[in-house]
Amino acid sequence: MLRRMVEINSFTGNRGGVNQLGRLTAACFADLGFTSEFVPSTNPAWGDHLVLTRPGRSPRSVAMVSHLDTVFPPEEEVRNGFRWQLEGDRIYGPGTHDIKGGTVMMWLIVSALQELSPTAFNEISWRLFWNSSEETLSHDFGDVCRSHFDHGTLAALVFESEGRLGDERLMVVARKGRATWRVTAAGRGAHAGAKHSHGANAIVQISHTIQRVAALTDPTRQLTFNVGTVSGGTVLNRVPHEALAEGEFRAFTPEAYAHGKAALLALAGPGEVRSPVDGYACDVKVEILSETRPWPRNPDTDRLLAVWRRAGDQLGIAVDAEERGGLSDGNLLWDAVPTLDGLGPWGDNGHCSERSSDGSKLPEYVDVASFVPKAALNLVAIAELIEQADVGP
Repeated sequence: MLRRMVEINSFTGNRGGVNQLGRLTAACFADLGFTSEFVPSTNPAWGDHLVLTRPGRSPRSVAMVSHLDTVFPPEEEVRNGFRWQLEGDRIYGPGTHDIKGGTVMMWLIVSALQELSPTAFNEISWRLFWNSSEETLSHDFGDVCRSHFDHGTLAALVFESEGRLGDERLMVVARKGRATWRVTAAGRGAHAGAKHSHGANAIVQISHTIQRVAALTDPTRQLTFNVGTVSGGTVLNRVPHEALAEGEFRAFTPEAYAHGKAALLALAGPGEVRSPVDGYACDVKVEILSETRPWPRNPDTDRLLAVWRRAGDQLGIAVDAEERGGLSDGNLLWDAVPTLDGLGPWGDNGHCSERSSDGSKLPEYVDVASFVPKAALNLVAIAELIEQADVGP
């Protein structure tokens, strides 16, 4: 199943490939009694979100979340020879652990529950969700999930890959929020030879401003700012009239996020770069381009973590918590229902397709030996969730 999924290119921009993977995923779960619904993305260039449901006899439900897309365009996979490759206990290939391995983990869990605990399996309602464009963190997917949640939804379980610290399996209990931004410096153009002093150099201004942006990084608040791109000017014999920079900032808590946003926006206004002739000043404009709020550590997630820890104790598997800097669909869901992430198998080198001859650079892979123990851990924990919910008639 995993190999068939990995061999379908599902780059976010490859709408046909994403939809092909969605149809295959729906077919894999159909024999377990799941019916499919394909929900168009609000962006017509992207594939359809997938929702699979299996009604139970009780009003209680469990939600599971994965995504269909990867970050690898077809030409990159071909150029780097990045494809399904089994080497020892590792499977290399696009999406092996981010996140097609997580989808297979979901299938392992529901199929095992159906076989080993059919009464509990049939009592609970199952709602499984796949984002077609998670790598862009499309916010409409959060709306799709929320429209299927109700007061009986016990948890939203996100099947991104697990973290590892030695022998400990790390469940994700918080994620940073992220905003992307653009800073524009508007100066005044002038002939670089004849009227240099009349100009106000926007590139020089943007260089000052981005130093201030970078300085907003505050490790004590776990707040980070990254300047990602810079551009400006037109030709070499002209004092540049415009320059811009784009980047992002991230923080774990709403308070640190709000502090970073306010500090960034405060950089707008007149700049220090001025024309020597008349004092004309560059103008600095700051825009927020997109926002994904933080998923902070919270009691509902910690209660789920405690269930997974008890399951680990039963199985002799050490379980601990991780606060992860990257985003996931958990950012969109945590305040609607209790949410836990990192429930997929273990792997490494996500978002990397390159392999160097000296082995210093390896592409994404999933660890084959991590599937069964993690599936058992998830199975025992979910069984406890169902038992706690008192889902009997």
